[in-house]
Amino acid sequence: MTMPAAGLPTRVRIHEVGARDGLQNEKTVVPTEVKAEFIRRLAVAGLSTIEATSFVHPKWVPQLADAERLFPLLGEIADVGDVALPVLVPNERGLDRALALGARSVAVFGSATETFAARNLNRTVDESLAMFEPVVARAKADKVHVRGYLSMCFGDPWEGAVPLAQVVRVARALRDLGCDELSLGDTIGVATPGHVVALLAELNGAGVPMDMIGVHFHDTYGQALSNTLAALQQGVTTVDASAGGLGGCPYAKSATGNLATEDLVWMLDGLGVETGVDLGALTATSVWMAEQLGRPSPSRTVKALSASQAPSHKE
Repeated sequence: MTMPAAGLPTRVRIHEVGARDGLQNEKTVVPTEVKAEFIRRLAVAGLSTIEATSFVHPKWVPQLADAERLFPLLGEIADVGDVALPVLVPNERGLDRALALGARSVAVFGSATETFAARNLNRTVDESLAMFEPVVARAKADKVHVRGYLSMCFGDPWEGAVPLAQVVRVARALRDLGCDELSLGDTIGVATPGHVVALLAELNGAGVPMDMIGVHFHDTYGQALSNTLAALQQGVTTVDASAGGLGGCPYAKSATGNLATEDLVWMLDGLGVETGVDLGALTATSVWMAEQLGRPSPSRTVKALSASQAPSHKE
């Protein structure tokens, strides 16, 4: 039953990260053709932004070492609808590789904390921003859309709670570099709704508008959906999610899976918020992907819907 609630946007854009953030955290390497089929099925299910892969050095993320082979296989996916296929680029070399294959949407990946920046990027926060500067400038000059990921916005496994001002400083720096949008990452899943509201208020007060912000919650403590709802009530309209709840973060051991796209769509459908996503088709896609991975999906909605659609064994 659909029961709209006051104070919510009429439409939410889901930034699907399962094919990149999800699969990069798998222990086994998924075949390139399976990845391409996964992305195709996600597009058919109605997702209009599907993060495809990452042009990082294969040494660091071997699960995505096939970016050059995968991206050319995705050409026909845009024909499914108006589908964007952003890719992660860590530096200028990554940007060169992405642009050579025709990528029109890229993302850089920063950190709000020094320890995570050192472990993930082998740089300080400011050194990483300096590395991103020519990447963003060149992308914008080529009219390529740029997203700025900001990890550890709520808590860090080494540094603990992250001061709001610290997050705001790096977010403003990414904005000033020219990023078109920012994704605030609760990388280890420790955020709660009040913390989300407080950070968004600080960002808005510092000149980072809500229409520039996306949220990226992990479900470590079961708070991803409640945190998402709190963000939507503040005016956020872009939410990162991963089909089937795939993924975590290979550089933060306490990070569990992303918010499952199906769980998000179930909530938004119930609230009357448009996403353009066919929940049945999406669930079928995640069930199929779980079969490829050899394990069940952690998404509660996938489990509930796939169980309800399973054939009965009763006489």
